[in-house]
Amino acid sequence: MNINPASEPQFIYILDNAVLAWGLAACGIAQISKLFFELIFKKSWRPSVLFETGGMPSSHSALVTGTAAGIGLQLGFNDPIFALASTIAFIVMYDASGIRRSAGLTAAKVNQILKSNANELSPEATLKESLGHTKKEVLVGSLLGPTVALPGIVFIGSPLHLLEMIGLVSG
Repeated sequence: MNINPASEPQFIYILDNAVLAWGLAACGIAQISKLFFELIFKKSWRPSVLFETGGMPSSHSALVTGTAAGIGLQLGFNDPIFALASTIAFIVMYDASGIRRSAGLTAAKVNQILKSNANELSPEATLKESLGHTKKEVLVGSLLGPTVALPGIVFIGSPLHLLEMIGLVSG
């Protein structure tokens, strides 16, 4: 394996991307909050919900709206890159509440038909039903994204900046 030593320290600069970091943080917070929504509303402790799609709130919506808002904040809300990020965010949210949601509802009906026609349905034969989101789940995720990302970018900055502030990395 040939590693170029000159490019090795360059990896640390990805930590200087506050927009990426806070978009991912919004996604992570949304995903972790699914555990608490499950506990509060369904009275069930299911850590597996952390690795599932669907549910309240939409972590994908939080990711794309947080990232788009961060891009707008850093480059300007009139920048074409913000327009592109916003367009991608709308496509992701439309897909989550439309196409993926419909696929999940269809899977539920197919599973119901299979169950009624078979004595025993093996777990391998069932289709995954929790694929998309309701409009409410998408809305909450889309509000959570900028709510996490914008203050993070403004008040804390990038992970590299945070590491420099606490003295773990010298700038």
